[in-house]
Amino acid sequence: KEEKKKEVEEQSKEEEIKIVQIPEVITVRELADLLDIPVNQILMDLLKRKILATVNQTIDPKIAIEIAEEHGFLAELKEEGVEEEKEAEEEILSEEAAEEGNLVPRPPVVVVMGHVDHGKTTLLDTIRKTDVAAKEHGGITQHIGAYKIKLPNGKEITFLDTPGHEAFTTLRARGSKVADIAILVVAADDGVKPQTVEAINHAKSAKVPIVVAVNKIDKPGADPMRVRQELTQYGLIPEEWGGDTIFVDVSAKTGKNVEELLEMVLLVAEMLELKANPNRPAVGTVIESKLDPKKGPVATVLVENGTLKVGDYFVAGYTWGKVKALLNERGERLKEAGPGTPVEVLGFEEVPQAGDKFIVKASEREAKQLAEIRKLRREEELLAKKTRIHLENLSEVKEVNIIIKADTQGSLEALRKSIEELSNKFSEVSINIIHGAVGGITESDVMLAAASNAIIIGFNVRPDAGARKAAEEENVDIRVYNIIYQALEDLEKAMKGMLAPTYREVLLGTAEVRATFKAKSIGTIAGCYVTDGVIKRNAKARLVRNGVVIYDGEINSLKRFKDDVKEVQKGFECGLTLKNFNDIKVGDIIEAYEVVEERPQ
Repeated sequence: KEEKKKEVEEQSKEEEIKIVQIPEVITVRELADLLDIPVNQILMDLLKRKILATVNQTIDPKIAIEIAEEHGFLAELKEEGVEEEKEAEEEILSEEAAEEGNLVPRPPVVVVMGHVDHGKTTLLDTIRKTDVAAKEHGGITQHIGAYKIKLPNGKEITFLDTPGHEAFTTLRARGSKVADIAILVVAADDGVKPQTVEAINHAKSAKVPIVVAVNKIDKPGADPMRVRQELTQYGLIPEEWGGDTIFVDVSAKTGKNVEELLEMVLLVAEMLELKANPNRPAVGTVIESKLDPKKGPVATVLVENGTLKVGDYFVAGYTWGKVKALLNERGERLKEAGPGTPVEVLGFEEVPQAGDKFIVKASEREAKQLAEIRKLRREEELLAKKTRIHLENLSEVKEVNIIIKADTQGSLEALRKSIEELSNKFSEVSINIIHGAVGGITESDVMLAAASNAIIIGFNVRPDAGARKAAEEENVDIRVYNIIYQALEDLEKAMKGMLAPTYREVLLGTAEVRATFKAKSIGTIAGCYVTDGVIKRNAKARLVRNGVVIYDGEINSLKRFKDDVKEVQKGFECGLTLKNFNDIKVGDIIEAYEVVEERPQ
C-alpha cells in the first residue's frame, strides 16, 4: 500500500510540473502572464538578482528560464528562428497559393544599365513619356527610386531608377534579387566600353536576362552591327544570328523603336511567367531610404508579393513600423499597393537599409519581436562577412569566383588565359572569372565581389580609397601583383588546399580475443592479448572472424585490469568493448587502425 501511495504521489508531482517555452524576446509582463504569476513577484525575483526592471522591459531569456524553474516550471528556449525562415519560404507560400488559383501575373521589374553617356537617362525619360497615367496626371513629380508605367495596351512595367549597376549590385549584396530583367544600353556610335562589360558581368552574376538596347542609331557614324559583333565576345548573341539575346535598335532622343523595346521586355517577362498572389500579406524589398526632416524615416519599398495596406505592421531588416501612408511616384496617396508596385512608405521606427527584406506581420508585437531578434542576431551577419572567401581559406569550397583588374588589355588577357589554364590543371576545382577589365580597383568591383563572394586580383593597379574602405567593411580579399607568375603561384597554392584530400589507412595493431565476459549495463567485453603493434582507445577497429570482416567501427573502451588506459602495447593483455557491437567470440582478431588525411603538396 505504501509503495502504491508513493507511486501516486510521484505521478501527481509529475503532473504538477508544467512545461513552458520562453521566447528569445520577452518582457516582464509577458513572463508573468506566461507563468500565471503576479507581475510584482517577477519584479521581486529580478531584484534578488540585482536587476531593476519595469513591467514593459525585456529581460534576458536565460534569466526568464531561471525564474520559471524556481516556480516549478520545466522551461526551455523557444526557437524563434522559425519566424525568420518564413522569408525563405515565400516561394513555397506562392506555390501553395498557386494550387488555390490565387496567382496572377505581375509587372516585370526592370533595371537599365550601361556605360556612362550611352543614353540611359534619356531612354528612361522617353519611357516615362509613354506612361498613360503620367500623361493624365501631368508627369512625374517625385523621385522615389522606382516607378511603374502603364502602356497603351494596359500592361505595366516597373523600372528601378537606380544610379547604374552599382546600386543594383549593392541591393544584391544584401541578398535581394530585385530585378527580373536588365536593359543594357549601348551607343551605336561608341560600341562596347568598360562599364558596358561591367554591367554585363553584374547582370550575369545575378542571373538576370538581358535585353540589349542599341541606342543613338540616328547619329552619324552609328553602326548597330558592330555593337552586335562586339557583344558576341561576352556571350550576348543576337537572335537573328542564332543566339538567344534580344537586340532592339532605338533612338532615345527621337523615341524611335522605344515602344518596340518595351514590347520585347514584356515578351521576356511572359517567358519568365512572373506571378504573385495579391491576396496575402505583403513581402517586398527596400530600394532606398532616407530621414526626411518633415516625414521622419521613409523608404521606397518594391512590393514583390501580396498587397501592402495603410495600417499594416511590418518589419524591415532591424527595424519595424506601421504603415502611416503610402505615396506613389507622383506623390499621390494610395490606400494599398499590389505586387510589382513601388511605393514610398511612411511609418518606420528607424531608417532601414537598401536591400532589406520588407515583411508584413499580423500584429505590432510580432513585428517588434522579430526586429528585436534580428538585432540580437546581427553578430551572425557580421560573422558571415568574416567568413568570405580569401586565398587562405579555400579548403572548404569547390569553386571560386575571381575578378581581374589590370593596367593594360594585354596584361588582362595574359592573366585571364593563365588562370584558365590553371583551372584546367585542377579538374576538381572550378575557377569562374566573373569580371575582367582594364583600370584601377573601384568600389563597384568590391561590391560585385561582395555580392558574388569573389576574390579581386589586381595586376599593376591599386584600389582607390573608396574601394579600400568598402573592402574592409565587406571583408573582401584584394590581392595586387606586378609579376604574373606570383599571382599564379599564390592561386596554385590556394587551389591545392581546395583539392579533396586523400585518406590513407594506417594499421596500429592487432589483438586476439581469448575470453569474453557479458556485463548487463555494458555488453560483451573482450579479453584480448595484443599480438602486434598497439591498441588505442577510440581508434577505429575491425573484427575479423575466419578471414571475414564481421564488424567495422570503433573501440568504445579499453582497460588494463580495472583501470581505463589510452593504449596497450604488444605482449600485454587488455579488456575492450566495441561500439554498438556485442557478437564477439573467442578466436576473433581485432585490428585497430586510424585514417590519415593527406593533402596534395
